[in-house]
Amino acid sequence: MRVAAGGVRPAGHSSPVFVIGIACALAASLLFYVGIALQALEARRAPRQRALRPALLATLLRKPVWVLGLLLGLLGVPPQVVALATAPFVVVQPLLAVGLLLLLVLGSRMFQETVRLPDWLAVTAIIGGIVLVSISAPPHSETHRGGAAVIGVVVGLSVAGLLPLLRVRGLTSPIAVMLACGFGFAATNVAVKLLGDDVGLRHWPNAAAWAAAAAVDGVAATLTNMSAFQVLPATLVVPVTTAVQTFLPIVLEPLFLRERPPSPLEAAALVGGLALALSGTIQLGRSRAVSGVIARAQR
Repeated sequence: MRVAAGGVRPAGHSSPVFVIGIACALAASLLFYVGIALQALEARRAPRQRALRPALLATLLRKPVWVLGLLLGLLGVPPQVVALATAPFVVVQPLLAVGLLLLLVLGSRMFQETVRLPDWLAVTAIIGGIVLVSISAPPHSETHRGGAAVIGVVVGLSVAGLLPLLRVRGLTSPIAVMLACGFGFAATNVAVKLLGDDVGLRHWPNAAAWAAAAAVDGVAATLTNMSAFQVLPATLVVPVTTAVQTFLPIVLEPLFLRERPPSPLEAAALVGGLALALSGTIQLGRSRAVSGVIARAQR
């Protein structure tokens, strides 16, 4: 498969296109997290012997609540594509974790979960981190690297996400399955990014190939995610998978994208912002208010 050398046209942080990208990223995040909450409620009730098998998804597809969660997740894909095509990758990725804030509100208002001071501090860390990343990120002028580099990143993440499903010895433990879920969704995020760029360039064969890769990785990650929820507490699954799928693609970005290098001040702000957002995501994912929405089925 030939990979496009170009990216989408630059868009400054104050441009309407950039604002649209931010709004789409937030919309996608909310849809994704509401969807995964509904899916997890049903996953815990499914027979555990079906974990890591297509039969698990076949069972869940007969559950209306799970299907509703799936549809919400699918509805989040188009705005994610638009966001990745109109805003910098390092800005969109942290924004995809903002849906955790909605789970905090749901846990507090609907399920009377106690929201503690560390939870609100985590909210502050996420917001502050996203602001730092958004301000310091280079303008959206990314171009893809050579075909081998781009494909290598997606294949590497995809293989890591598929290993438990291939029954590789020693890689079917609950922790390995949970990490594979994060890798699988990270591969999906990168493929969706490349899809959005190729759609913007009207490279339709490339876009179709990335869409197929995103679909395969998304299905595999969904299966490992549901399998992880069957045996592990939500307080562990939510923060770990969120952190891996959100920040691993940012770390790997220099391997598959070219863009103007940040200045020393921008680089310091980027690192500080990512560290703040990551720490806040982990703390918020561990909170009782967030996990309570998903973990109800685990009691």
